[in-house]
Amino acid sequence: MEIYKNIKILYEDNHLLVVLKPAGVPSQGDKTGDKDMLTILKAYIKEKYNKPGEVYLGLVHRLDRMTEGIMVFARTSKAASRLSKNIREGDFKKKYIAVICGTINKQDKEVLLENYLVKNEKTNTSRICDKNEKNAKFASLTYKVIDNFTYAAKEYSYVEIKLNTGRHHQIRVQMAGIGHPLYGDLKYGKDVNKKGDNLALFAYSLTFFHPTKDEVMEFKALPDKKGIWSDLDKWK
Repeated sequence: MEIYKNIKILYEDNHLLVVLKPAGVPSQGDKTGDKDMLTILKAYIKEKYNKPGEVYLGLVHRLDRMTEGIMVFARTSKAASRLSKNIREGDFKKKYIAVICGTINKQDKEVLLENYLVKNEKTNTSRICDKNEKNAKFASLTYKVIDNFTYAAKEYSYVEIKLNTGRHHQIRVQMAGIGHPLYGDLKYGKDVNKKGDNLALFAYSLTFFHPTKDEVMEFKALPDKKGIWSDLDKWK
């Protein structure tokens, strides 16, 4: 596995670049001017392959700044177009693992959460709202409790989450909405988290069709087993 400026490279070929995004790094440039994944990875390709001029790299999906996990970038416009089609047709599957505050009884089946969310552009936050509210967007996810555990004398649960829609801060808002905000979430769980903790949300599984080959690509990774993730051995 290659590592470039703290970015782990999981896979690359002429059409794809699959990496692990660290927490705190935006997927693409924003008003903060902080180094972003797109800029860093363009520099990686330019340096590794001695590419002259501007390097093409397509951003086909995003992870929130504070979310860690697997991302795929397109190295050609054809790959970008076909991956985008995968996403539109529901053939692009992402799964997350998260730590929620408090415990929920383990169940064999997945639990469906459906809400309407509205985004506040000024505060960069979202909230659950009535479906008739202006700019309300439908949000749907399923979650499954993997295990309950104790950390620093408090109770938490590991949950696996699948997004059915892709709304702003969706996982964070919907889990906080049922009284179980994510560990380390200062925006939606200020009463139960301490400043300085990373957000415990990790995009651990990514599955999609290769843009030029007749095969399914599947990638999995887990966060380092330290801090709130120390009990990850319980993860099956």
